[in-house]
Amino acid sequence: MKEGALPLGNNFSMRSDLGTMKILHLKKRGCFLLKLLCLVVLMLIFCEFLVYYVVILQCHWPEVKIEALRSSRQSSASVLKAMFLSDTHLLGEIKGHWLDKLRREWQMERAFQTALSLLEPDIVFILGDVFDEGKWSSSQAWADDVRRFQKMFRHPVRTELMVVVGNHDIGFHYEMTPYKLKRFAKVFNFTSGKLIIRKGVNFVMVNSVALDGDGCTICSRAEAKLMKLSHKLNCSQQHYPLYRRSDAECIGEDSALPEEKNIPFKEKYDVLSREASQKLLWWFHPRLILSGHTHSACEVLHNGKIPEISVPSFSWRNRNNPSFIMGSITPTDFSLYKCFLPLESRVVTIYCIAGALLGVLILAHLQLFNPPFYFAQHLIRKHKAV
Repeated sequence: MKEGALPLGNNFSMRSDLGTMKILHLKKRGCFLLKLLCLVVLMLIFCEFLVYYVVILQCHWPEVKIEALRSSRQSSASVLKAMFLSDTHLLGEIKGHWLDKLRREWQMERAFQTALSLLEPDIVFILGDVFDEGKWSSSQAWADDVRRFQKMFRHPVRTELMVVVGNHDIGFHYEMTPYKLKRFAKVFNFTSGKLIIRKGVNFVMVNSVALDGDGCTICSRAEAKLMKLSHKLNCSQQHYPLYRRSDAECIGEDSALPEEKNIPFKEKYDVLSREASQKLLWWFHPRLILSGHTHSACEVLHNGKIPEISVPSFSWRNRNNPSFIMGSITPTDFSLYKCFLPLESRVVTIYCIAGALLGVLILAHLQLFNPPFYFAQHLIRKHKAV
């Protein structure tokens, strides 16, 4: 054997050791990547699914007075469980960015489906502005928006879904046309002044866009139908709030921002006109009015005794803390409860913290960064060696 040459056995042994080390290294890397993938999947499952259950599980149906003579089962069955939400504003093809659509529509779909699963309402009312661009969307764009809505707000047979028209669905009064109104009515079976009776409770759905008072054909028909139904009404749903000067008296964490509260409302744009509001109150003397449009919460007492609840937007696109109203209603009484959805800012914070944690783990794995735990472990080993 020549000087400096290695024996064949030793050469083979070194190659075998290198191969074993390479396999162990690949296994270690694969194991680490698998752990990272599991962490990412768990984060996605929590932020996109479980968080809605965690939050909505805290909501409950409010108690309402019922007749003492009935059995508990009969009394429970006589209470109508109704959900009220508003201003979903599904984005259209003109102003809607695909990422904005994906994020906000997924949020509303998960929130709605989770609420149906946990709360099992008898009926759900959406108080207008279902779409963001219904007032100018083409036939094809309208059909696409309707298809997405039906997927997001699908519901079991046991739950009814009723939809009120809003200004973004058919346009403001000067933009409203019979074609747009018929298109909306065909999909949602909506007519202004439609009377719905469930468990002895009367609901009237009002096209508040048509209450402009200028005598237009659509407006005259809407008012005439409302007058005929006036003696039956005790609960009303509409998109526009009744007249109020501003949101200055509105309180609560989901009311308008402080800098917006004292901005005067414009009649026939932000709220109904004084005249239209008085007509509704005079005709029907409702015991409860629910409205949307402002995207913020407000409670107003009309004539000192008729409450109006403005329901905030259901979408993260319009507010950080969306919510919906839960109502337990009987023919003689009602009780309301507000159920908040997850805060968008909180979900974003969870993603940021999880992303930072993953970054630290990756850097530590690549030995580019030593977390305090590994640094302390290194000091202990060094002390033992000494």
